[in-house]
Amino acid sequence: MIYKKLISLIMSVTVLSVSASCSATPQQNTESSVAESSHEEFVNYSEETNTETITETTAEITTEPPTEPPKIITKGNIYDTKGNLLMYTETGADGSSKRKVADEYAVSFANIITEMSDGYDLRFEDILSSPKNENEETGKSVQLTIDADVQNAVYQYMESSNIVGSVVVMRTDGSVLSQVSYPSYDPSTVSTTEYDEELAWGTCGNKAFQNFEPGSCFKIMSEVIADKHGIYSVWDEGEWTDDGATIVNWDHDTNGYYPMERSLYSAFINSSNIFFAKAFDQIGKDDALKDLDEIFHFVTDIKCDFGDIHNNIKITCNDDLRRSAFGQSYILTCPIYLAALGREAVFGDMVRPFVLKNVIDTYNPAMVLENGSQPNEVIASIPEDYRGNLLDGMLGVASGLGIYASGNFTFYAKTGTAETWVGDFLYITGCLRNSNDTAGNFYDYTNYNQNGSYIIVMQVRNPQEHGLEYASESSYLYQGIVNAVLENQN
Repeated sequence: MIYKKLISLIMSVTVLSVSASCSATPQQNTESSVAESSHEEFVNYSEETNTETITETTAEITTEPPTEPPKIITKGNIYDTKGNLLMYTETGADGSSKRKVADEYAVSFANIITEMSDGYDLRFEDILSSPKNENEETGKSVQLTIDADVQNAVYQYMESSNIVGSVVVMRTDGSVLSQVSYPSYDPSTVSTTEYDEELAWGTCGNKAFQNFEPGSCFKIMSEVIADKHGIYSVWDEGEWTDDGATIVNWDHDTNGYYPMERSLYSAFINSSNIFFAKAFDQIGKDDALKDLDEIFHFVTDIKCDFGDIHNNIKITCNDDLRRSAFGQSYILTCPIYLAALGREAVFGDMVRPFVLKNVIDTYNPAMVLENGSQPNEVIASIPEDYRGNLLDGMLGVASGLGIYASGNFTFYAKTGTAETWVGDFLYITGCLRNSNDTAGNFYDYTNYNQNGSYIIVMQVRNPQEHGLEYASESSYLYQGIVNAVLENQN
């Protein structure tokens, strides 16, 4: 409608313009009057009939250029810390593509690297699918902090020893050197390449990233919190009943010294449940939760490049609070967190765990395009005043395990026997601290043995098959893992 009124107005202005340009002779004046009269009639007619008449116009037709199909980007590769190729895209004769893990590392890496297992290929998909520039059709590649030779050696040891569970090895700077979960699977025998619930969280899933009760490894935190609140001595009956709930120590029916006055040091190295249950009872829920989060980043999620570490803690009654102190009730965490905790226990600071070393050029893997995750990023710290007693306790636990490592290493540890809903799990959270390690940066991890330390967490989910009841009895299995790590490092 607006368009039609505009046409009428333009025509009216045009006629008026023509009339005004004529000479004013009598005859012309008459003609002018007629013209004006005619113009007036034309304008009136136009105004009255513009909604009735159809003005023929020619529409301008524009032709859009054909839309180009979106460019298909081939995902980049994944390499280990030494530059060994771990994962790549294989293109078939028909043009189809499939992600493949290098045969040599396929099984040991399958449940931490493939998309099917919610692994690094999915976590770093944005990088792997982003070309270096618009002219390339292949995404960038990533280099991990994991050493594939150590990964294979630990996996083969776990397989030969039938250790169902997981092992996490972390360097001082927070980089994950090895993350093994047994059993795994051969990805070449699986038809799908997409996320699969069973492969991600089932029998062959990544156990290092699954949450379960940690047992007495939690007492690393409880010891510091008790120290902070000045609780150094507690009456320990070996079996304690309060509010209708009974808590017992692991040796309550074999230790003839009960009841006793128990010191903090004794409670830690002998793993007294009652000492720490009573300590948390005195401290109270609010202060215990506050300390757990502020000192150990336990309550708040830890965001990592491989995914968020989400611990679980739920305290609805006094019994929950007491059992939380020794890693039971509603306390859940994963071996990767225990590695970060072990690092904090020995060095005083918790650093953020990470696996992304570098972003590199797919066509020239020696070219670093971007640095990976930040090393030595401190996210929590034990106050200076409470570090010494914890170190003494962890040295005392380690001395009873008989773990040996040649070189400049001192061993610190805490054991844990956890009752979970799928059976008992055994843990050893340990650290081989190198006397040359100043907790500095290790840029390419070459000759790491000379100056670096190793935080090693072992989780055994099938202790009955080994005839084991307590975590301290599994030290010989842990020794085999220590050997596998050190013998395959530069």
